[in-house]
Amino acid sequence: MIIRPKLHWFRLLFVWRGSVLPQLLPRLGMIFALSVAAIFMHDHVRHYPIGLGTPPFALVGIALAVFLGFRNSASYERWWEGRKLWGSLFITARSLARQALTLPHPGDAAQTRRFLAVLGGFAHALRHQLRGTDALADLAPRLPPELHTRAAHSQYRPALLLLWLGEWVAQRKREGALDGYAVLAIEHNLNALSAVLGGCERIAGTPLPFSYSVMIHRTIYLFCALLPFGLVDGAGLLTPLFALLVAYAFMALEAIAAQIEDPFGMEENDLALNAICDSIETALHDMAADPAFERAPKPPTSSPEHILD
Repeated sequence: MIIRPKLHWFRLLFVWRGSVLPQLLPRLGMIFALSVAAIFMHDHVRHYPIGLGTPPFALVGIALAVFLGFRNSASYERWWEGRKLWGSLFITARSLARQALTLPHPGDAAQTRRFLAVLGGFAHALRHQLRGTDALADLAPRLPPELHTRAAHSQYRPALLLLWLGEWVAQRKREGALDGYAVLAIEHNLNALSAVLGGCERIAGTPLPFSYSVMIHRTIYLFCALLPFGLVDGAGLLTPLFALLVAYAFMALEAIAAQIEDPFGMEENDLALNAICDSIETALHDMAADPAFERAPKPPTSSPEHILD
């Protein structure tokens, strides 16, 4: 994900990184070539065979814009729901850290550090599960050795860490450090973490219907490929310009929708899960105020645009 300061309207016209234009250039080149072919046929073929005119494209374009708008709304809703879930994870992690630091009596700094470290590891494990990557390297410095061994043999590592957090609460209760009301309060937040985990798994495991995406994709490219032959009668030599403008609008909207449909991926406009995980651990470190509980260092940046992954 790219975060940049607000740009002047003129500079915004030429932004390259973070836009979908680079991946669209070959497709726009195809539309340009078809536009040139339409002009050539219109001017040099005696009986021009493809006099489509603009009315059919006006009707199809309106319907296509409606369907494309729905496609983008559905994709953005998934992206925004994913962001809300990770925001809930941040809030719940801070609540659990506060409870772990204040409720146990007598307090045990070593036990609390383990709880906070595993809590930070839960966010990293969830990030890796959603992205289909291996979490063991990131979990190694955060988990107790016996828990890391269990995680190495587990398929759903965030659920395992959530189980360990519950086991920690149960153990502290057996030791008499937590009473029943404190356990209920912590269990409420552990259930909230479980809801976040399930919500993220639901988004990652349920993409938009493939047939719907294919239908819109085919319609867009067929529409854009035929558009120059409908514009050439009225636009003449300006046919490539108008055809490229319309093609860029439709193709870019479809590309953006496809990109943010999976909000947990690694593309430039997906959620910055690495940065969110680091922010969670930083918050836990600040709340603990314990030098033994180290947060991950943040790489320095001097670029006006901040690239978060």
